[in-house]
Amino acid sequence: MIEVLKEKPLKILDQTPISSTAQKQLNRLLKENPRLEKILLNSETLGDVRTTVRQWVMEYMDSHPHTFAFYKYESKGRKAMEKLSWQDYAAIRLLDYLDHAGIKVEDLNLRGKKAVSEPFKMIWLATNKGLGGAQSNFFRDMIHLFRQFSGNVRYKAPSRETILEWMQRHPGGIDPEIIEIREKNKARIINIFTRKIDSGEIRSPKFKFSANLTWDEKISLVNQWWDDHIFHLRFAVRNPDLLNELLDYSLDDETVDVLHKARKRGIPFFINPYYVSLLNVNEPEFARGADLAIRYYVIYSRQLVDEFGHIVAWEKEDIVEPGKPNAAGWILPTYHNVHRRYPEVAILIPDTMGRACAGLCASCQRMYDFQRGNLNFDLDKLKPKETWDNKLRQIMKYWEEDSRLRDVLITGGDALMSSDASLEKILNAVYEMALRKKEANKNRPDGEKYAEILRVRLGTRLPVYLPQRITPKLIEILAAFKEKASKIGIKEFVVQTHFQSPMEITPEAKQGIERLTQAGWMVANQLVFTAPSSRRGHTAKLRKELNDIGVMPYYTFSVKGYMENSSKFATNARAVQEQMEEKIIGKVPEQYLDDVKDYPQTAEKMTEHINGLRKKANLPFIATDRNVLNLPGVGKSMTYRVIGITRSGRRILEFDHDHNRTHSPIIEKLGKFVIVESKSIAAYLDQVEEMGEDKKEYRSIWGYSIGETETRPSLFEYPEFEFQLTPVITNFQD
Repeated sequence: MIEVLKEKPLKILDQTPISSTAQKQLNRLLKENPRLEKILLNSETLGDVRTTVRQWVMEYMDSHPHTFAFYKYESKGRKAMEKLSWQDYAAIRLLDYLDHAGIKVEDLNLRGKKAVSEPFKMIWLATNKGLGGAQSNFFRDMIHLFRQFSGNVRYKAPSRETILEWMQRHPGGIDPEIIEIREKNKARIINIFTRKIDSGEIRSPKFKFSANLTWDEKISLVNQWWDDHIFHLRFAVRNPDLLNELLDYSLDDETVDVLHKARKRGIPFFINPYYVSLLNVNEPEFARGADLAIRYYVIYSRQLVDEFGHIVAWEKEDIVEPGKPNAAGWILPTYHNVHRRYPEVAILIPDTMGRACAGLCASCQRMYDFQRGNLNFDLDKLKPKETWDNKLRQIMKYWEEDSRLRDVLITGGDALMSSDASLEKILNAVYEMALRKKEANKNRPDGEKYAEILRVRLGTRLPVYLPQRITPKLIEILAAFKEKASKIGIKEFVVQTHFQSPMEITPEAKQGIERLTQAGWMVANQLVFTAPSSRRGHTAKLRKELNDIGVMPYYTFSVKGYMENSSKFATNARAVQEQMEEKIIGKVPEQYLDDVKDYPQTAEKMTEHINGLRKKANLPFIATDRNVLNLPGVGKSMTYRVIGITRSGRRILEFDHDHNRTHSPIIEKLGKFVIVESKSIAAYLDQVEEMGEDKKEYRSIWGYSIGETETRPSLFEYPEFEFQLTPVITNFQD
């Protein structure tokens, strides 16, 4: 169930009667909290309500000085947060609600209308006049808040056994029963494509039948083509009718209608046949809902279709004018090729096929660009032009003269969508730049040296979307680059990929990962914590299955964006709950952290490293990922407090930056970042219940109103330089 958000003007809302359902929730709130009811009935003004509630909370704070210090930001950080009790969380949130009473925040879920937080005004109006317009989901949140504050609800963490049981609910793509289902899917899809190629309905100069082939010979030939990634790109699904046919017409009428409307609105449609084969058609009972996380990635929501054309850019530092500082203060050399937020790392987005993807994720932030006609699925138009060579030289010169850069991330789009020749050219350019930087440092005294390149990364979803791309030739290029780059001091080589579900870990994906690690490249995973992937045990199971094939978890991202991604969104409270209650059983003990730090430099032994650590530390999986939200300008963080709540129960969060890493020098000027979530806790729970989940298992989610970003695992820290860097920061303007 997805909330329909419609906000009336504030004065009208104050005079709007609450619904009968909301009234029932209010009655429960008052019955459980007679002191609150007395305050509301005996207060002549809203100011009296606020003052009396504050006095009530301060009675608690007077006997809990640590809690009060945290509330006042005098005590900060992860360790300070971990000392807070369940009741402390509630006391801090009540004071934050009072401190921010009446705040108006731009709500980009409602196309920029103002969201107002007035929780005690809404309860006061509802109690005394039956007015205020507060909805049932608002009162559900307030009921749980006061249960937590009163101490009537005690926090109890799930046991290790319970978490392992949750994990077992989620099948993986290398389970024999799942492999059998996928083989049937593949056979059905191959039959359809064979017929369409044979009839001339779809054509390709490369993939065509010669005369006099029998039907079985044609089927056999298409089976061979299936192992060629170009086949999947050439015959990617670009319309809803073909998708439905490939899925044996299993999509319901409403879904098909949404997909047709999406196409008419201009939303790109691009799903390669291999990835379509991962979607189940006739699910057996043991795999019911197993492909939901995959399905949510390729099936568009009605909210996305409605918002397309009104989507707001999330990444403000992506707005670039060469020679002028971006939102984080970095001066960039070209319009569309370099993304930069942090001092140590810069992202390269090449003018090659690397701007494209092998499939379109429904929650992609490029939807902002797509609605302006800047599509990246016209593959022929993305072939490199002559100007790209000049740009590449310009970018390399820019990086060569950068005093802080030590980490280059080549992405897109998708780094592995570039041809072998294009990718090899980019890697060679990076190598030459790193070598020149190292040579230049020989003439700089200690204390004036520039950072040298220590890490090179490739950002790609192709190990998941299209593992056929990981060919022996590609591995030859990557291995050769590592061999020569290691000799000039580059120490870490990382493929940063994006598995969303254990169901994506197929035999083909497993083989691709094995090839990458054998070439000496560590594979690290970034998960987007969508609603289906947020189900109890799902992310924990994904970590375990990734570890099994030699992949280390890197980030678990909350969904970015606003109303267009509301169906995909899992609240940040759920992200913290998962971090505190499920991921915890995979936490690496402190005595092993030094071992983990060296893993990237011997990536070819990654599976051996992982299995050894899991065995000696008795870990079901290694949880080296951090739960974060990628915030505009501020960066990746899960440091926040809930400071407000809307009439519909959607929480208002104030984020601070991650204090565990180096930021742009202007980070303090950027200040804190406030977001209004697109979904209430109640609506999220209703949604996962529709997926077959038991809401009782999520009960503690209501209490998570504070987050502190986890420290960076030693695995992802940069190796130390053997010299002193210059204090001068280049390519930056305050």
